Amino acid sequence: MTDVTKWLASLEAALAGEDKAAVASLFLPTGLWRDFLAFDWTLATHEGGEAIAAFAAARGGATATHSWATSAAPGASEGFISFETAVGAGRGYVRLMDGKALSLFTMLADLRGHEFPVRGRRASGVVHDAQGRNWQDLIAAERSAMGTSEQPYVLVVGAGQAGLAIGATLRLLGVPHLLIDKHPRVGDQWRSRYKSLTLHDPVWYDHMPYLPFPDHWPVFTPKDKMGDWLELYAEAMELNVWCDTELLAARHDPATGAWTARVRRGGTEIELRPTQLVMALGNAGFPRVPQIEGQDRFKGAQYHSSAHSGGEGLAGKRVVVIGANNSAHDICADLVEHGAHATMVQRSSTHIVRQHTMTDVMLKQVYSQEAVDAGITTELADLINASVPIRLAEISARQAWAEIREAEAPFYARLEQAGFKLDFAEDGAGINGKYLRAASGYYIDVGASEMIADGRIALKSGTEISHLTETGVAFADGTHLEADIVVYATGFGSMEEWVARLIGEDVAMKIGKCWGYGSGYKGDPGPWEGELRNMWKPTAQEGLWFMGGNLAQVRFYCKVLGLQLKARHAGLV
Repeated sequence: MTDVTKWLASLEAALAGEDKAAVASLFLPTGLWRDFLAFDWTLATHEGGEAIAAFAAARGGATATHSWATSAAPGASEGFISFETAVGAGRGYVRLMDGKALSLFTMLADLRGHEFPVRGRRASGVVHDAQGRNWQDLIAAERSAMGTSEQPYVLVVGAGQAGLAIGATLRLLGVPHLLIDKHPRVGDQWRSRYKSLTLHDPVWYDHMPYLPFPDHWPVFTPKDKMGDWLELYAEAMELNVWCDTELLAARHDPATGAWTARVRRGGTEIELRPTQLVMALGNAGFPRVPQIEGQDRFKGAQYHSSAHSGGEGLAGKRVVVIGANNSAHDICADLVEHGAHATMVQRSSTHIVRQHTMTDVMLKQVYSQEAVDAGITTELADLINASVPIRLAEISARQAWAEIREAEAPFYARLEQAGFKLDFAEDGAGINGKYLRAASGYYIDVGASEMIADGRIALKSGTEISHLTETGVAFADGTHLEADIVVYATGFGSMEEWVARLIGEDVAMKIGKCWGYGSGYKGDPGPWEGELRNMWKPTAQEGLWFMGGNLAQVRFYCKVLGLQLKARHAGLV
């Protein structure tokens, strides 16, 4: 009989008896066990009976799990689970089919003796200090000392959404930290983007950790509002942040286990000595501009999309935007709305997902007002989302996108009739696959697709750029586009490129590629790994970590990474 309670009892008995064969027998032959720190200090998915048996044999005894329980109703085939380990409390989710597990997700939620100080464990707020200092004095003293008379245990490079999220986790867990960011103010990463930018994902998906948006917050957040919120967030979470500070270089000393990080704060160079270095610079760091013959001859303005402030003042201007992903679409739409003549140059096919498809189809079940009203909090939604191994996520994405393509066929047909080259990922997994594999190659449509379909945004596709002339862009098919401005919406350097630049080519080679999970598809070479490479987990370089992702990812994974850093700070690992 399929029943979560009975299945958990069998699992607990098999683990306690260190019977790896019994553990494996509780899973389907194609079953998956995804574990985040509960059984091993990393993030990994174990696929199939042989791998699951080996994992249980290697880690089951030392983990010493007990008190397995579920909130699932009697006879339910899936549900949330909880358990205890030798080091802390665990949570997870299990899905059964014919009495065996299709998937099991286990994660460490708290370290015993170092639990998150939330809800019933929150601090009193009453300050007793021998020197008569109050809360504000103590925070000021810590901020003054951190990085000068006191060294941070963790140095976080980047104070955008990812850096702030891990910083907030470190604050709650009592880990000495310092965040550095090259911008003058927290939130400037968002404020400096093009004027029309608004978050493409809905509010239910886009909360920061520990401090969610209020209930009146708009569904789609304007970029300056997001920047202001992040600045408020840094203060509310009492983070140690140095703005106007740039990492110049970092070197790890294996003898001491510490880093020497050289930073420039304002005009002064400072040497920091953290034990852990977290790169939170994301996939949108330094601009990537293609080298095209004739760029030195073009007499108009040319710049990367990150330097584009908006279409104001460009009425009547001929603007060629090279690229066809999110930024290119947003910039073209904004140019048209300000009276400019925008032409999008599509160099390769693009996946398009309509915004209402994201909100009303793909996210609605767990990230929506209806889900919240049904009792699915953001915390539960994140747990459900994480409980789906990438292998299963690929299958469900292909099924979902087959249905979406059929339901929205007229929309896609209009785009193709305009000459736009579409794709749905090589295997049909759509944005789900595109994002996790390469974090590029797609546009969440908030209006620009209709402008392409009806011709308001001119489109050039199906031919390569040959060179730039004094007055525009020439193509391999012999055509030429006159241009006053060329905008390169051509993406950003990857996270491992930051390592090569700031730490060394040798370390970049040592850790390998960041992001992607080895699917073998475009931008994501194999072999299959089943989890995102190097993200939120130990890397091949001691003391080097990566923190990044969209808002939903940083909200969830900051806790996963934070627990690993706390465990090391407390001497548990």
